[in-house]
Amino acid sequence: MATVTVPRRFNGPPASGQGGYSCALLAAHLEGPAAVSLRRPIPLGKPLAVRFADGAARAHSPSDELIAEAVPAPPLAPWDAPAVDLDTARAATARFTTPPDGTFDHCFVCGRARADGFHVCAGPVAGTELVASPWTPPTWAADAGGGVLPEFVWAALDCPGYFALHGTDLPVAFLARQQTAIVAPPRAGVEHIVVGRPLARDGRKGFAATAILDPDGTVLAHSELLVIVPRGASVP
Repeated sequence: MATVTVPRRFNGPPASGQGGYSCALLAAHLEGPAAVSLRRPIPLGKPLAVRFADGAARAHSPSDELIAEAVPAPPLAPWDAPAVDLDTARAATARFTTPPDGTFDHCFVCGRARADGFHVCAGPVAGTELVASPWTPPTWAADAGGGVLPEFVWAALDCPGYFALHGTDLPVAFLARQQTAIVAPPRAGVEHIVVGRPLARDGRKGFAATAILDPDGTVLAHSELLVIVPRGASVP
């Protein structure tokens, strides 16, 4: 039986898996482009059974709750936002802020309290609707040839989507769906640029796009994401 397990160190919120990382683990069970929806928080360190039906892969908890679902999807449209250079990304990350309740302070991608994290701290790019951050992938996130593994590419593309949508008002909101296209793996030890931009808002729902660029501005990977403010929380 196929399973997926999110190691405890790869959390987003304190007690659940980082959304992009979790989506990537399930997407790997399908061939071709896949969109992954997170139905419930991803438990840490617990195997989830993966079941296949109707072309989809679904992860279930031991109590048979549906946790996440990956379905085949059309290819993403190309990333078409203005390029951001490294100096601009460095200036943007200096303006990075997080929700005051500390929900994401220990996220392994964007948490500033994580010494072992990615530190993808996407702050606003002055005069635009974009957010950006430099990112130098560590060697432990790459394969033997130095290419960053897909689950870490998806992970790095998740958090900037939230900050593109909510970087000024900072409500707590969570990834609900992600689709990612990897054109070429980012390289460990090389400083890249991670960029996010808002696409649309509909009540509690927000749609965003994110991308990883090499130092020359070439798009290496990009995502489209749905981010949702929980029921009962105030919507900006």
